[in-house]
Amino acid sequence: MSDIEQQFVDSGVVAVLRNIDADAMVDTVEALHRGGVTAFEVTVDARNASELVGDVVETFDGEDAVVGAGSVLDAAAARGAIEAGAEFVVGPTLEEDVIETANRYDTLVAPGVMTPTEALRAAEAGADLIKVFPAATVGPGHLSAIQAPLGDLPLMPTGGVGPDNVADFFDAGATVVGAGSAIIDYDAIERGDFEAVEAHAAEFVAAVEDARD
Repeated sequence: MSDIEQQFVDSGVVAVLRNIDADAMVDTVEALHRGGVTAFEVTVDARNASELVGDVVETFDGEDAVVGAGSVLDAAAARGAIEAGAEFVVGPTLEEDVIETANRYDTLVAPGVMTPTEALRAAEAGADLIKVFPAATVGPGHLSAIQAPLGDLPLMPTGGVGPDNVADFFDAGATVVGAGSAIIDYDAIERGDFEAVEAHAAEFVAAVEDARD
């Protein structure tokens, strides 16, 4: 396991940064980091995605944090994110050209899957982690159901994971979880209340730590 992958897994939770204004991004990620978040996924579905990835990378240069790109749907987006400094690439779907590109540039990659067939294809194509998305649709038991015939795959449930159910996902076999609004207080960002952003994140991080003890 690479240092980046180890740091990613050790984080326990990846904060998915979606639809955050550029002028609030740095304040937001700094607040999340104070709350204990050490892995950040900047979605690349915005026009200024590469710039946002670069801003977050620069914010944590040399610090205990890993920064990557999410919602990556094709090889071009993967390469652009990596060139901007992304240390990992996450997709909502299984796109083998994204896996190939990430592998070529020695970058951690986590494609999205739902079925055992997709999970096996992802693993065989070279995925480092496998994002189960949307996790809320199938629930924690789906993770153990995937692993039963396929072995101990490194699964990252995302979408619907929160403080109230995160322990169930880890009990079912999650390696790490992804979270958006469950860990990021968007209303507080709108108010400019970054202490509230920090507190909201800290609640989730504490739940993850309790679940993994």
